[in-house]
Amino acid sequence: MKYKKHDRVKHPTMESWGLGEVLEDSTERMLRVFFVGVGEKKLVLDIVEPIKVDKEKNKHPILDNLKLSDQTPAIKYKSLPSSIEYFLSKFPEGFKGEKYLEEERNYKVSAHTSAKELLGENHFLSLVEKEDYEEITKIALKIVNSTNLIFPNEKMALKDGLSSLESKKQFSNELFNLLYGKDDFSKNFQSFCTFLDNIKAGKWTTATYFPYIFQPEKYMFVKPTITQHAADLSRFEICYSPQVNWKTYKLILNFSEYLRTALVELEPRDMIDIQSFMWCVAPRK
Repeated sequence: MKYKKHDRVKHPTMESWGLGEVLEDSTERMLRVFFVGVGEKKLVLDIVEPIKVDKEKNKHPILDNLKLSDQTPAIKYKSLPSSIEYFLSKFPEGFKGEKYLEEERNYKVSAHTSAKELLGENHFLSLVEKEDYEEITKIALKIVNSTNLIFPNEKMALKDGLSSLESKKQFSNELFNLLYGKDDFSKNFQSFCTFLDNIKAGKWTTATYFPYIFQPEKYMFVKPTITQHAADLSRFEICYSPQVNWKTYKLILNFSEYLRTALVELEPRDMIDIQSFMWCVAPRK
């Protein structure tokens, strides 16, 4: 039997390997397949013939966004059950345990609560209408400094970039639109990122911190190395670029939603839990 690249298959006897995707056209004897349960396998067709399945009826978030590489990936693939096992070895009671709450969640929830109190939509709007950009900037920097999520040098770059009245005015308007604007979020996000680039503060942490802290039920905070490694661990393509951009962020949000759905038995509450899971399971090197 011949197999084409992107064919979906299942192993005839290894049910635990799960759904697979053919990585390249088969030769007469060999076939490369990525299985969601175990990663890449090379099969000898004289010994085993995978079962072809209908791709439209056999979708999977990993295979539908599979990161392909002609070289051996630097980070070894780990199936989600293995990642969950590792996470629970660190936090045996999962997202509800006291250890997890104390180390990973409580301080972020506190920052979220404080941010909503300091710059809730009505209060933020009143400050914009009064053109009190100095106060808005002061509050925003306080929110940034309420956690250690953004690197100190990146916090300083943001503060330095907001030294002029004009930059504070533009920042205030861009931030309000990002958090509460009626336009499409992708448009507001890209506009906010362009502004950050213009003041030499265009980093992933700075760009994604505000939507994450204000709306953790929807948006993800991006620590570049950790996010890349978590995605690579799962072979989920996020098209990462050091330049902050909507395409990559959208894929990161898709990856985050995949994890939230796949971790349903652990009952994650929001992206705070998902970001903490990534931080725990992703290789640091």
